[in-house]
Amino acid sequence: MSALESADADVTPSDPVADIADLSVESGGSSGILGKTHRALSIGTIAVVLLIAFEATAVGTAMPVAARELDGVSLYAFAFSSYFTTSLFGMVVAGQWADRRGPLGALAVGISAFGAGLLLSGTAVNMWTFIAGRAVQGLGGGLVIVALYVVVGRAYPEPMRPAIMAAFAASWVVPSVVGPLAAGTITEHLGWRWVFVGIPVLVVFPLALALPAIRRMASGPADPDAPVEAFDRRRIRLALMISLGAGLLQYAGQDLRWLSLLPAAAGFALLVPAVAGRRGLLPRGTYRAARGLPAVVLLRGIAAGSFIAAESFVPLMLVTQRGLSPTMAGFSLAAGGATWALGSYVQARPWAEPYRERLMVLGMIMVAAAIAAAPSVLVSWVPVWVVAVAWGVGCFGMGMVIASTSVLLLKLSAPEEAGANSAALQISDGLSNVLLLAGGGAAFAALGGGGVGAAHDAVAGVSVGHPGAFVAVFLPMAGVAVVGAWVGVRLGER
Repeated sequence: MSALESADADVTPSDPVADIADLSVESGGSSGILGKTHRALSIGTIAVVLLIAFEATAVGTAMPVAARELDGVSLYAFAFSSYFTTSLFGMVVAGQWADRRGPLGALAVGISAFGAGLLLSGTAVNMWTFIAGRAVQGLGGGLVIVALYVVVGRAYPEPMRPAIMAAFAASWVVPSVVGPLAAGTITEHLGWRWVFVGIPVLVVFPLALALPAIRRMASGPADPDAPVEAFDRRRIRLALMISLGAGLLQYAGQDLRWLSLLPAAAGFALLVPAVAGRRGLLPRGTYRAARGLPAVVLLRGIAAGSFIAAESFVPLMLVTQRGLSPTMAGFSLAAGGATWALGSYVQARPWAEPYRERLMVLGMIMVAAAIAAAPSVLVSWVPVWVVAVAWGVGCFGMGMVIASTSVLLLKLSAPEEAGANSAALQISDGLSNVLLLAGGGAAFAALGGGGVGAAHDAVAGVSVGHPGAFVAVFLPMAGVAVVGAWVGVRLGER
């Protein structure tokens, strides 16, 4: 699940389908999100989110085959984490760009970069080119997510915003179910490259529909008469430090030699002041789980990072260790989108409010149990459907936790601090994804995980060794999720 997905999932206050239906027909359909005024904008932006959601959920299914054909299984985690690394920088840049000059430019450049990254990955002849494409794609994704939220704030009156945000969240449900299956089928019959190169063509129509409406309704600065402020160079510098530091740590984790200690040290030197310094991008006390807001921000990172790092290796494990086809491996994750939405729906019920913190602790326990149960399929007599059931349970827990972190963040933030604190939440999410993917990838490579793609036997259903490499990914991530359950008891201010 990408950063865009987790951010969209945050804004599901109630049943998405009911919200869309209610507001799209209100006042005779003229003032809803599908009314005459907003119809083109709504259809265009929802379609963009839908296609991005499909790509985000489909890529995990195609990745094992892509990494194997490009002889890059040892760099498998890097292909995921490079997306999150550059998206962190893109988010910060897009926020300032949209505030000062309007969201149109950031959205257009973001979609262009997203498409260019897909084409670069889809035509790559080696793994490093593939990773570079994922990095370009992540930069575009970071620009798009922020720009879309600014479009909503500029173009839609306040009563309509819950409906369009619910539509964005609902746009992830169907791709989460259909995406892995469709990607598996495309990978088997047409090749993995089509999973990447097909999306840019499909984005052209919704963009042609949405961009004119955005130019008309949301372009330019919020106050055209006010002087345009200069970009906050300090925040951009800190965002660049985070991206470069995370990238160096990823590289060090994949290149297991003594010389790798040098880029690792440089990465830490860049990251620590950027995220934990006195004027860093995360609240003070985050890394010691200080009660209240710092604990909320930390829990968001722990939940997202542990789950995404584990989920990234599920299809590879099923394809190489149990001989499943990419389609069947993708099917193991298909139920997750629906149960994630269900968990988000449950936490939004009025009866759940007094028990929110307990539900979040329960959610993290469910996530830890799901991650710990997944590698049980490495034992030949354990049925592979165990993964599907476990992942459905874990996604239900994630739905409760991720949505609740945003609810608590706004509850604990003064109005003038809500924007900065929301940005900190997204940074914690993305940075944790990068660091835990890098750590999991290093453990995977150290225990011989790169050898699982040395041959193409897995395509024919022949299991390849190195099960311990997968255990070294899943069990530590389950332990991180257990730490998240402990952080959950520190969410309230006392």
